[in-house]
Amino acid sequence: MDAGAVRNVVLVHGGFVDGSGWQLVYDLLKHDGYNVAVVQNPTLSLEGDAAATRRVIDAQDGPVVLVGHSYGGAVITEAGTHPSVAALVYIAAFVPDKGESVSTLIANPPPGAPVPPILPPKDGFLLLDREKFPASFAGDLPAEQAAFMADSQVPWGTDALGGSITEPAWREKPSWYLVATEDRMIPPPAQRAMSERAGSTVDEVAGSHAIYVSQPAAVAATIEQAASASAARQQVR
Repeated sequence: MDAGAVRNVVLVHGGFVDGSGWQLVYDLLKHDGYNVAVVQNPTLSLEGDAAATRRVIDAQDGPVVLVGHSYGGAVITEAGTHPSVAALVYIAAFVPDKGESVSTLIANPPPGAPVPPILPPKDGFLLLDREKFPASFAGDLPAEQAAFMADSQVPWGTDALGGSITEPAWREKPSWYLVATEDRMIPPPAQRAMSERAGSTVDEVAGSHAIYVSQPAAVAATIEQAASASAARQQVR
């Protein structure tokens, strides 16, 4: 770890999964000397997930690099206004602006873009089609691992999908974005457009939507880049 780097990292998962998918990224960051915490979002509502994230940030000693994957990007956009957050890192993630939600961002997919195999809502929750999950979410993972992720899905609340941003943290905080160029859940052009709008520092890596599982070294490198760059900003403040 860079001697001057921000040393606390908080990892926020997206929809359909839980925080255990961060384990390889967690292990790499811990090995490099970072303090790492993983938020377990209930994924019932954006408001609730932002509150859960703020509680974890509150527990950290010092400035934090806040990281979100997929829907977790909406969560960190909402929770990242917390004064301890020094930087935001989006991993193949949604980056909504004020008044936007994941629901509005996916409402009009570009022509020819793959459409995520989300099943119709049931009792206020969403799941991905189990048979189509591996190709859409985890195309570069071993078949057995992708099947396990499909079978262990966490139901995603429609209130989380529809929760809109009150004040987007990226308008005040520096951000980094890792584009997954083989993503079949959030089209790479959409990732590039959102990261450009946010003024993020962008890396691109060949990987599926589950890039945080399949390419942990690339993900950890982007997070560490943010941690190092944010140190200088903290010293100036």
